[in-house]
Amino acid sequence: MFRRKKPEDEFAAAVYKKTGEWARAPELFEDCGIPDTLDGRFDALALHAALVIDRLRIEPDGEALAQAFFDVMFHHLDLTLREIGVQDLGVGRRIKIMAEGFHGRALAYREALAGGAAPLAEVLRRNAYGGRPPAEEAAVARLEAHVRQLAARLAATARADLAK
Repeated sequence: MFRRKKPEDEFAAAVYKKTGEWARAPELFEDCGIPDTLDGRFDALALHAALVIDRLRIEPDGEALAQAFFDVMFHHLDLTLREIGVQDLGVGRRIKIMAEGFHGRALAYREALAGGAAPLAEVLRRNAYGGRPPAEEAAVARLEAHVRQLAARLAATARADLAK
C-alpha cells in the first residue's frame, strides 16, 4: 500500500486485465474442453499468462515487466482466494502451490512452443485440463490451434498495443 509504484506496474496491470479476459473466453471451456472449475480456470489463466510473460520478456525492460505482471497476477489470485473463503492461514500455502504450478507449466509451454521434446498437444493435455484431459481429441487440437494463434499474435503485437 505504501510502496512506490514502479513505472511498469500500471502497464502490467492493464496487460493482466486483458490476459484475464482471454483466459475466461467461453470457447476455451465449451470448444476446447477446459473444465469450468476453479482448477480449470487457473489452468486457462496460467496458459495465457505464460504466453504473455514470454512476450513481455522480449522488451528492453522485459524482466521488470514480466515480474510486475507476475506480481499483479498473484496479488489478484490472493484476493480471489480470500473472496471465496479460504482462511488466511491457507492462502499463503495455496499461493505457493499455485506459483510453483504456474512456473512448471510456463516452462513446459515455452519448451513445447520452441519445438522441444514434448509436442504442444501433449503438454496441453498434461497441464491445461486440471488433470483430466477431454475425451475428445479434437478439443485438444482446438486448444493447440488457439495457443499457437495467440502466441503468433502476441509476437506481432507492439508493446503499446498489448493491453488493448
